Amino acid sequence: MVVDRTNAPGLPDIPSPNEFPTAPMPSANRTLAMLATLFFAMGLITSLNDILVPHFKAAFDLTFRDAALIQSSFFAAYFVVSYPAGQYTARVGYRRALASSLWLAGVGCALFFPAAALMSYPCFLAALFVLASGITLLQVAVNAYVETLGTRGAAASRLTLVQAFNSLGTTVGPPLAALWILAPQAQSATGHAVDSVRGPYGLLAAVLAIGGGVLWRLTLPEHRARRVSPPSVLGNVRSLLAHRPLRYGIVALFLYVGAEVSIGSFLIAYLTQADTGIVDHGQASRYLALYWGGAMAGRFVGAWLLRKVSPGRLLSLCALYNVVLILASFALPASFAMWSLLACGLGNAIMFPTIFSLSVGGLGARVSEGGGLICMAIVGGAVLPYLQGALADGIGIGLSFVVPAVAYCYIAGFGAWCVRTAPELAAVVEETVYVNGRSTPGDQPGLPNV
Repeated sequence: MVVDRTNAPGLPDIPSPNEFPTAPMPSANRTLAMLATLFFAMGLITSLNDILVPHFKAAFDLTFRDAALIQSSFFAAYFVVSYPAGQYTARVGYRRALASSLWLAGVGCALFFPAAALMSYPCFLAALFVLASGITLLQVAVNAYVETLGTRGAAASRLTLVQAFNSLGTTVGPPLAALWILAPQAQSATGHAVDSVRGPYGLLAAVLAIGGGVLWRLTLPEHRARRVSPPSVLGNVRSLLAHRPLRYGIVALFLYVGAEVSIGSFLIAYLTQADTGIVDHGQASRYLALYWGGAMAGRFVGAWLLRKVSPGRLLSLCALYNVVLILASFALPASFAMWSLLACGLGNAIMFPTIFSLSVGGLGARVSEGGGLICMAIVGGAVLPYLQGALADGIGIGLSFVVPAVAYCYIAGFGAWCVRTAPELAAVVEETVYVNGRSTPGDQPGLPNV
C-alpha cells in the first residue's frame, strides 16, 4: 500500500509491513470525538485549581502570592515535562503516550490522599506537579495528534473545535468542585476543609486509571515516519527554533496561558472583595463558570470563523478585545467591571489552538517534537499568576489585572506578524515540497528553512 509521505521528507514511499497495524482503525471523525473527550477531562481537571486557590488560601491562611503557588506548581510541570513528552510521543506513538498520560495523572490525583492526611500544603503542591506532568504529556500528544488528522490548512479550525470540549470541562468543573470542595468549608474547621478534596480527586484517579487501560487497547490511525534527528538535544532544539513562527509562538503561548490562568485564579477573590454584591466563594464560583463558558462558546464559533478569517488576524482582534475589556475594568464600578473581566473568556476562546497551529505549521514530520517544545511555554501559567498575586498583595486585586493586559498586547502583535508574513512563510513551505520523496538540499527533515 502506498502512503502519502508529504510530511516526511527523504523517506521511501513503501512502508514496512509492520509499520501499520492490521486491525481496523476508527475514522478520523471518531478519533476526533475520542480526543474531544480527553480535552474535556483535561479542562475539568485544570479548572479545579481555580477552586483550590481560594480554598487552600483560607484553609492554610495564605497570602495571594503563596496561594498562587498552586498554579505555579501545576504549570511548572509543562516547562519540565513538555520537551521529554514530545520525544516520548515521537518514540512510542500517540496511543501509548495518551494511555501513559492518563495513568500518570491518576497517580497525581491519588497523592492527594496522603497530602490530606498530613495536612501539608507542600505535599499538595507536589501532588499537583505529578498530576500536571500527566496532563502535560496528554496536552503534547493530543495537540500534535489533532494536527495530523487532516489538512494543514484546516488545522487551526480542527484544533479549535476539539478544544471547545476543553472549555466545556473548565465550565462545569468550578460549580461541581464548589459543591464538593467549598461547601464543607463553610461548616468545618481547617482540617475538614482539607479533607474535602479527597472525594473528587479519588474519583478522578479511578476514572483516569480505567481510561488509560481502555486507550492502551485501542487501535488508532498513526503515521509515524522514520527520520534522522540532530544527534544532540541542543542541536535538536536549535533546529526547531530556526522556524520563526515556533520561536515567536512560544512567547505568545507563554503569555496567553499566563494571562488566562491569572484571570481565572483571581476572579473569585476579586468578586468577593470588590463591591459586587457577591458574598462567598461558592456564589463566586458560579460566575467563574461564565468566564470559562465564554471560552467554550467562543471556540465553537471560532472553529467556523477560522475557516473564513485569517487565523493571525482573528487572533490579533481577540487579543485587542481583551486588552480593552481589562482597561475598562479599571475605570468602571466593580458591579460593571466584573462583567468586563468575565467577558475576557470569550476573547481567550481561539487563542491556544490558533497560536499552536500557527507555530507548528510547516514542521512536517517533526510536529510532535515542535508541539513538545511549544507546550513548555504553558509554564506561563506558573509565572504570571505568581506575579499578579505579588502585585495584588501590594496594590490591590483590581489593578493587578494589568499583568494579563500586557500579555495580550504581545499576542495581538504576534497575530499581526503572522498576517504580514503569511505569504512569505507559505512560499518557503512550498519550496520544501519534496521531489520524488526527497526534500531540497540542506533542509532539515520536515522543517522548512524559515
